[in-house]
Amino acid sequence: MENNLKAHWEHIYATKQPHEVSWTQETPTTSMQLIEELNLPKDAGIIDIGGGDSHLVDHLLKQGYTNLTVLDISAAAIERAKERLQSNADKVKWVVSDILDFKPKATYTLWHDRASFHFQITDEAINQYLNVLKKATKGYAIVGGFSTEGPKKCSALDIKQYDEEALQQCMAIAELKTLKSLRVDHITPMGGSQNFLFGVFQKLI
Repeated sequence: MENNLKAHWEHIYATKQPHEVSWTQETPTTSMQLIEELNLPKDAGIIDIGGGDSHLVDHLLKQGYTNLTVLDISAAAIERAKERLQSNADKVKWVVSDILDFKPKATYTLWHDRASFHFQITDEAINQYLNVLKKATKGYAIVGGFSTEGPKKCSALDIKQYDEEALQQCMAIAELKTLKSLRVDHITPMGGSQNFLFGVFQKLI
């Protein structure tokens, strides 16, 4: 299954431009606002899960953050991000990996995931993701995905929708307490609307 997933995403990033995929955001407003509210030091370790060629890393660099990691299953997505960032790409650690296979060598002050968690649709995959999250996070997590009012698929793949209670229960397994949750409508490059649920969580000491 992993090889099929990797092949799927490599194909997507090899054949489609940012304006042709639904998740593109020139400015990841919600994520940036939630990160700014945490008031993290600029050298805080931040990892963006499924970051691909997301523009979040661009904005974090502009804000002066210096300890950034981007993880994605697609090497093509990461190469696209590196090309866009040019010399700034050297300021970021890049990891090509399925999140379920990720073995973090560090712990992060912030784990950010805008739309990877909702692709975990079996109990086994969900628990494996939460186990990695638990090991990798020493501070906070921001996790977003399609709400119960959002789409049921993304990029032709099934996803798991969440309401506030279900997302909070999952994060509790990873020993995270809920600080806040919010729903936002993402307007796709094609003009459609997708309802996202975001949660901000803090690691229990």
